[in-house]
Amino acid sequence: MPDIIEVSHLVKQYASVKAVDNISFKVSQGECFGMLGPNGAGKTTTVEIMEGITSASSGTIHYLGEPMGPRFRSEVGIQFQSTALQDFLTVRETLGLFRSFYPRGLSLEELAELCALGDIMDRDARKISGGQRQRVLLALALVNDPVLLFLDEPTTGLDPQARHNFWELVRNIKARGKTVILTTHYMEEAYLLCDRIIIMDHGHIIAKGRPAALLEQHFRGVVLQLPYEDFHPVRDSFAACYRHTGELVEITITDVNTAIATLLNHGISLARLQIRARTLEDLFLELTGRELRA
Repeated sequence: MPDIIEVSHLVKQYASVKAVDNISFKVSQGECFGMLGPNGAGKTTTVEIMEGITSASSGTIHYLGEPMGPRFRSEVGIQFQSTALQDFLTVRETLGLFRSFYPRGLSLEELAELCALGDIMDRDARKISGGQRQRVLLALALVNDPVLLFLDEPTTGLDPQARHNFWELVRNIKARGKTVILTTHYMEEAYLLCDRIIIMDHGHIIAKGRPAALLEQHFRGVVLQLPYEDFHPVRDSFAACYRHTGELVEITITDVNTAIATLLNHGISLARLQIRARTLEDLFLELTGRELRA
């Protein structure tokens, strides 16, 4: 697919801190493109430059082959992580207000159907749940029927049901031919929704590609999980490939049969053993570390 966004040698310098350090990447039309990274990685700064909110110190961003300008601003939609809504307006009135800012776009009926708002259109926007509010904010980002949609951590704070419902909305929007740029701290969300991702740290892109391909590139085998009290008698046999995390032990192995035989030969019960594939969260932690970020 042709590129909708091309970022070339982007740099953002704040005094002595280089938040974004000469990064380049492309976003294809019609894909969901994920941007991941720990706090302070430069991800938010990069997105704000792409959205036109912050200026770059150097480098370029092109939209459909052209420098960002009036066309970009008219064809982009942004769902910010936090947006203040006008008090004392219903959901319908709120959507109508934002829709009035654009000469063209979706009707309120289309927005209600696309974002599952039919039951709350006449409700005070201050008296809706967190999941409902995120759907309203998504509808506000879609009022101009954008070609490109930015979603900035859209499911933060939502319960699992509301999060899964929101994911389905994003899939429906992508099915309409929209391009989505998603920032998220939920690795499962990125894996399920994104066609391609980049992982940033310290202002650099440290990994990019399709989620499944990145896992295959970086990992082999699976992870065995079992309580440390069950594992303790056999820990010397797995000294080079286990990690103690709280009350659990994770053993990274490529030969499941041999590992299980070793456990059985040492009289280890398999009743509480779990076997799982490596995940995008494993990759994220492998690449960015486990230390707490401010």
